[in-house]
Parts: sequence; structure tokens; C-alpha cells
Amino acid sequence: MSDTSNQIGPRQIKLGAFLQATGHHVAAWLHPDAQADAGLNLRHYKALAQEAERGKFDLVFVADSPGGYGDPHDLEVFSRDGKTAHFEPVTLWSALSQVTENIGFVATSTTTYEDPYTTARKFASLDWISGGRAAWNVVTTGADVSPNFSVLAHLEHSKRYERAEEYIDVVKGLWDSYEDDAFRRDRKSGVFLDPDKLHLLNHQGDHFQVRGPLNIGRPPQGYPVIVQAGASEAGRELAARTAEVIFTANMALEDAQEFYSDVKARLPKHGRRPNELLVMPGIFPVLGGTEAEAQANYEDLQALVHPSVAWSILKRHYVGVDLSGFSLDDEAPPLPTETNGSKSRLKLVSDLVTRNKLTLRELYRQIATARGHRTVVGTPEQIADAIQVWFEQGAADGFNIMPPVLPTALTDFIDQVVPILQQRGLFRTQYEGATLRENLGLERPVNSFVARARAAAAQAAPSLELAMAVFR
Repeated sequence: MSDTSNQIGPRQIKLGAFLQATGHHVAAWLHPDAQADAGLNLRHYKALAQEAERGKFDLVFVADSPGGYGDPHDLEVFSRDGKTAHFEPVTLWSALSQVTENIGFVATSTTTYEDPYTTARKFASLDWISGGRAAWNVVTTGADVSPNFSVLAHLEHSKRYERAEEYIDVVKGLWDSYEDDAFRRDRKSGVFLDPDKLHLLNHQGDHFQVRGPLNIGRPPQGYPVIVQAGASEAGRELAARTAEVIFTANMALEDAQEFYSDVKARLPKHGRRPNELLVMPGIFPVLGGTEAEAQANYEDLQALVHPSVAWSILKRHYVGVDLSGFSLDDEAPPLPTETNGSKSRLKLVSDLVTRNKLTLRELYRQIATARGHRTVVGTPEQIADAIQVWFEQGAADGFNIMPPVLPTALTDFIDQVVPILQQRGLFRTQYEGATLRENLGLERPVNSFVARARAAAAQAAPSLELAMAVFR
């Protein structure tokens, strides 16, 4: 299902560069092509952002957690984790927006462990600093990081989504604190702000009580683009009501098509059209000049996984299951049926085990690459084919490219795969606009206070006309 009613020219693929400091493979930092200190190397990220812009990507995105990755109580595994140290994303993107012109910046912020006023403020700032290129990746945080935040306990899954629903409404309301032309800055009259164009939110809800106004003008994009990644029932419904881009994980075409059609079908009941929500699954491309070379590159990566890391990957999914009696060559047992973490990721991995009858070794190898996202090993043409099939067969509007090792895998994709997509007319050769919304083909939202005032005026107009007719 797709809606191209607002689109000029043929539908084209949207591309994001999904970055993890040294690369997405769990052992990427050990690869000789990796920048081992990448997590805290600004020059490294600067080069990546500029590379993505050279490749005409829509956006760059870094995965982030408010509590970090890995288990500090398992020191053997923790000591081998190359993803433990990395920048806070809004700070990073603010810096990199100054050395780029077109690329959009997606930063993660949690609705469970942060305050909506702070979130609204920092993303509005990023949108101003970047000239309208900011996006907020809304997460409810599946991992229990409550010990880092003076919180008594991690919220249950359903409560996290209830909080997120209200949280997003509060943030949007705060972004609308001022109308677009509220700041007159008229030296002659001495009036800086038109008070008639200031709106207090005065929100009173189950989770938040927020007066407003925000202490920054309405963002250049109206709202920074809203991105989500949940695929559970609650996640799909939240996305259908509030998201503009979904970052999702699917391994099989049929699963991707089901997800795509399901979330698009939910939009009309929220007064939205299918083209107002872009679905961008992750893809982990392992390139080679030939199929054999690509497979060899894949095996080189997998050989870097230490046994203790392999078992930690499995234990992360088999919570509460004793694996001590298993070897890696045993068939993977059924996964737990319930979790207070990411329900969609548990289902994805569980389906993978059930569908393919994997051994534990085969399972950890699948997850070590892209954590449940699609892995494609092949030549540039084969990677381009894989992207095109999903795009044209109702599974995706675009893709989050997950380079196995950075910086080389991103450059290889830009130099080898992007030109093929461009030659096929599937991907842009120039940016369409100056803001992330323009490049994604998303409309700029009207200020909600203005929209309500217009609707009230339109509703009152017939009654006023009738009264005037009677008077005449």
C-alpha cells in the first residue's frame, strides 16, 4: 500500500545511515578496518556525516540508550564490549550540523527516563542549530536502566506506552508555544513578542502537569520529524497516531510486508494518509566483488566473536532460561514467551528460531551481525536487488543502512551500491530541499493552537452568517 498523491515524480527510496561507532557487528571494533576509538572521536563522526551527505542520504542516526549497553556485572563480557563509550546524540549532532548542509540528524530520547519539557527544548534547539534537520527517535526504553535514574522500578511495558502517548502530546504542545511569526523584534515600538501569538499549554494529565511556554521559538520544521521503532501492538498503534518514520526490523519479506500494510492501514482512523508515515527497515549489507568474496568478508567478521560474547548474546534473549547444559551446536530451545523488555524483538528472534530450526551457534551468528535486522551478503548488484525488491513489493519506503564496520563499509555502500540505485531511478542524485521534512516528502505541521482557532472560526461562520441574515 502506498499513497503518492502529494509526490512529484516517481516514488523513490529514502536512505538513512544507521551508525554505531565502530560498526554494527558485535565485534566490529576488533576488525582492522575499524576506528577503535570511534565512540569518542568527533573527527570520525564528522567524516561519517559528510560521507552520508556525499551519498545523498536523507539522514544519519546513532543508536543510543540512557543507561549504556552491556552488563557491568559480567566483567568478562563487559571488558570485550566495544560499544560501551559513545557520545550523547543531541550534543554530537549539534556539532556535526555545522559541518554539513543537507543531511538530517536523528537522535534518540526516552519517554520513560526523561522529562518532556527538556526533550522539547533540546530538540527545538537542535532544529534551530541545524537549520531544520532534526528528528526525534521516540523510545520507551526496553532495558531496565532504573538504577541510573533514582527510579524505584522499571515501568511495565503497557505503562511505558501509556506514558509515551501523553509524553509526545506534551512535547508537540510545547513546540507550539509560539506561532511562527510570534517574535516581532520591533525596536521602534519596543515590542519583542506579540503576546496574542503566545500559547500556554496548561497540560494536566495522568503522568505530566506542564504549564509552558517553551523558552525557544517554534522549530523551523514546525516539529522535528518524529521517528519510532516499536513493532509490538502498542508500538504499532503509537506509531500510527504519532510517528512520521518507523525504524523497524524484519528478516523475511513476508514479515516486512505484513508490518508495512498493518501500520499503513491504521493511519486513516487517526486522520492520516499512508504517505504521512515512512517505513524504513534496517539492512546490514556485507559487500564483496563476488559472492565468494562477500561470504569471506562475512566469515571474517563472525570469526571475531569471542565465545563469552556469543553466550552473552544468547543469554540476553533467553532471560530466565538455564543454558548451562547446552553447547553451541545444540538446537536452540524455544525462547521465553513474555518479557518486560522489547516484545517485538523477542517475537522476531523467537520466530527466527521456530521458522529455521537453528542451532544456538547459528542463532548468535544471526544476532551478532544486526541484532535481528536483515543481513544481506553479496555483490553491489545483489545488495541493490535486495533493496529494490522490498521497496517495490510493499515492504518498505526506505532503508536504514547498517554498515558492519565503520568507516569503510559506509564508503563502500555509497561508492558501489548508491550509483546502481541512482541508475535505476530509485534514488535521488540531488537533495530536494533544505530541511529533513522536505527531503523526506513530509508536510510541515500547522501550529495546533492556530489550527484549532481556524476550525472554531470556520464552525462559527455559518451561525454568524445566519444571524446577520435574520438581522437584515
